[in-house]
Amino acid sequence: MTTSLGVTVLDGGMGRELKRMGAPFRQPEWSALALMEAPDTVLAAHRSFIASGAEIVTTNSYALVPFHIGEERFARDGARLAALAGKLARQAADEEAERTGRVVRVAGSLPPLFGSYQPELFDAARAPAMLDRLVQALLPHVDLFLAETQSCIAEALAACAAVAPTGRPIWVSFTLQDDEINRTEARLRSGEAVADAIAAVRQAGVQAVLFNCSRPEVMGPAVDIAAHILGDSDIAIGVYANAFPEKTGEAAANEGISALREDVAPQRYLGWAQDWRRRGARIIGGCCGIGPDYICAIHKGLKAE
Repeated sequence: MTTSLGVTVLDGGMGRELKRMGAPFRQPEWSALALMEAPDTVLAAHRSFIASGAEIVTTNSYALVPFHIGEERFARDGARLAALAGKLARQAADEEAERTGRVVRVAGSLPPLFGSYQPELFDAARAPAMLDRLVQALLPHVDLFLAETQSCIAEALAACAAVAPTGRPIWVSFTLQDDEINRTEARLRSGEAVADAIAAVRQAGVQAVLFNCSRPEVMGPAVDIAAHILGDSDIAIGVYANAFPEKTGEAAANEGISALREDVAPQRYLGWAQDWRRRGARIIGGCCGIGPDYICAIHKGLKAE
């Protein structure tokens, strides 16, 4: 799991990197639009994150759900687009191996199926079929699956169940309530306790528990809880925060193209990364608004310690 850095470096936020690059990008398709109209830009983004030091690249499949691309398009094209997302990430990883000998792994992104930050919309009856379509399309191209931005325990367990028959490792990443910086008890967007979430996915056989798509300031307490619960296990802990302003309990992700915080610069983000590492995180990267320059800072900064 770990490298000479003592951590595994993830990539950063694909959607906002595509927007920064000038790739096709709008609501509601979000990062899926580039996959549909300009897949070369997705490949270029993967290459950029790898060049910055990422040891894992995540497939651009986060927005391949009806919430973003519509029910009809998901039914018609969802599997094909997910397979393309897997192929592009694998191509970038294979290129790096051929060029430098450096192994870069590919994580298959399994997104929140019914909208980010909206646990109340999770539909347990519909989830298995949707997840199976994504899992089977990504499977030939990925080394592991990463269930991202999970807002409630039920959706995380659904992802674990979908991946279990494949034999691939499953990592689960939860998104946290972040409207109170000094929260003493870390909770998921659903209000469920982080401790309960960790216990549930541990029982489901995850290889890593992460926290993502919340502000950097709220990640530390969640890492502390994870380290306390998982300290005697082989389950790794990870963090990849975003650069968004706080999202209140009433907010839904991707309602619009959110502004990014100007105070979250690469060196400041590195400071948070160093703190997460001290607390026990061994997988560190970035989410929305955290681009290749941030990943470069993490890679260089953690290596220098």
